[in-house]
Amino acid sequence: MASTAETRSSVTDRFLTGVEKVGNKLPDPFMLFLILFSITAVLTTAMAWANVTVQIPGAEEVTAIKGLFTAEGLTWLTQNLGANYLGFPPLATVLPILLAVGVAEKSGLLAALIRKAFGSAPRWALPYAVGAVGVTGSIMSDAAFVVIPPLAALVFKAAGRHPVAGLLGGFAAAGAGYSTNILVTSLDALFAGITTAVTETLPNPGAAVTPVSNYYFNVVSSIVLMLIAGFIIDKVLEPRLSRQGVPVDEVHDDDAAADGGAVTNAPVVGAAGGATPGAKSPGAGSAGARRTAPTLSSELEPAEAKGLKWALIVGAVVAAVILLAVLVPGSPWRNEEGGFLPRSPLLSSIVFIVFTLFTVPGLVYGRVVGTITTGRDVPRVMGEAIKDMAGFLVLAFILGQFIALFNWSGIGQWIAVAGAGGLQAVGLTGYPAILAFILLASLLNLFIISGSAMWTLMAAVFVPLFVLLGYEPAFIQAAFRVGDSATQVITPLNPYMIVLLTMLRKYEPEAGLGTLMARMLPFVVPFWLAWVAILTGFFFLDLPLGPGNGIFIGG
Repeated sequence: MASTAETRSSVTDRFLTGVEKVGNKLPDPFMLFLILFSITAVLTTAMAWANVTVQIPGAEEVTAIKGLFTAEGLTWLTQNLGANYLGFPPLATVLPILLAVGVAEKSGLLAALIRKAFGSAPRWALPYAVGAVGVTGSIMSDAAFVVIPPLAALVFKAAGRHPVAGLLGGFAAAGAGYSTNILVTSLDALFAGITTAVTETLPNPGAAVTPVSNYYFNVVSSIVLMLIAGFIIDKVLEPRLSRQGVPVDEVHDDDAAADGGAVTNAPVVGAAGGATPGAKSPGAGSAGARRTAPTLSSELEPAEAKGLKWALIVGAVVAAVILLAVLVPGSPWRNEEGGFLPRSPLLSSIVFIVFTLFTVPGLVYGRVVGTITTGRDVPRVMGEAIKDMAGFLVLAFILGQFIALFNWSGIGQWIAVAGAGGLQAVGLTGYPAILAFILLASLLNLFIISGSAMWTLMAAVFVPLFVLLGYEPAFIQAAFRVGDSATQVITPLNPYMIVLLTMLRKYEPEAGLGTLMARMLPFVVPFWLAWVAILTGFFFLDLPLGPGNGIFIGG
């Protein structure tokens, strides 16, 4: 049996190594997106000259594809170069959270909190904890992609496990399981609103779709995906990182200068369990020394314990103030109907809430333990956090131009509608049609990262189609969830992949997109297959997907 397991591991390693080698032959991310931008520019121009149009379902007017190398396109680019960069969506999420996390990290708060919270936890449970936090992280919206991976890396590092396993595992769980959650989130309300808007025009729309229409399905999916994520982190990802000799420490200044990597001044956990503010991690590159990650200890120095206590007290007070502000009747953070879903000022304030809950306790902790003593220390530690992500800020320039062109030209809508039309033309019926629909969503997810944007396009075509076949709209929405998430962690078009690559290069300066793809694939395939299996079980057992919502209309 041991020989069989080793053979399978060897086959898997060879396959993933092959994927990594092929993927890393892609150009550097900046050049890759410059090439994609150029290809899109030429393609859209040709389509514009050919007068290609797209009829978006539900829209009264036909949308014409716009080309970059036209008079309209060239003036659009020259007028919006800066706006395309500053309007790159992840910047609004990444930069404020980086500033806040920088305060909490550099002050030593995160290290102390992690040691206290996980010091007595069994090491074997950490991958499953990361899987659980990652899958439920979508409650923070896109902030999950920025917050969870580095925190998971810190947890693994402090426990003497491989930090890159936590980093990548946290991202995979958050991204591949983004469309499901044990809790009801704004995404549930958003999907339900889109589905309801489509069904309002149907003569027999089936049961009403609400934010909890997929709740039972989501709970089962979340639990299964959490366990799968933990298992893959523990049994596949981390052992492979060890076999590959991936460093467990961030690169030293000298190595970073030689390899183009990021410099870090993050606090490191000392041998006695204390945080050493401003200490630099020993080098892990070819020229740097390596050290063994310290064993996680929940024992804090008196000053650290005092600082953590006051940080938690102040953090609880801040959270209570925020909660009180949004719960009082007439709160300005409610929507016009007096609620919070599907949209409200509260849900648009997630970045502010995360920023505050990291910054204020971090400042309190730093003041108590002496890592932040003057006002000048605050912008200093924030600047160090931004410096660590300087590579991403450069990449964001070309990423912003590419995504802006993709959206402005209308080619993304054309791809979605053409794909939907092709599937509809095949004329599949029964459950194979559902599987084909899921597969199409997974493929489109490689190009259209926004789940709400893609569901808006696909729902308009497929909800009426499947309703005519006797399926509840809530079931089609559940099927869309399956295809909407898993593949987004292997596409370079996901801007948060570039954020993750920047974080990974702190450990592996030479890592490329192929490295990420190879390490994400072990999550994508099991997640997709397990999720399809869960939906299949609900289908053939005719189980309710949520309160008042089943599989078949009138069933």
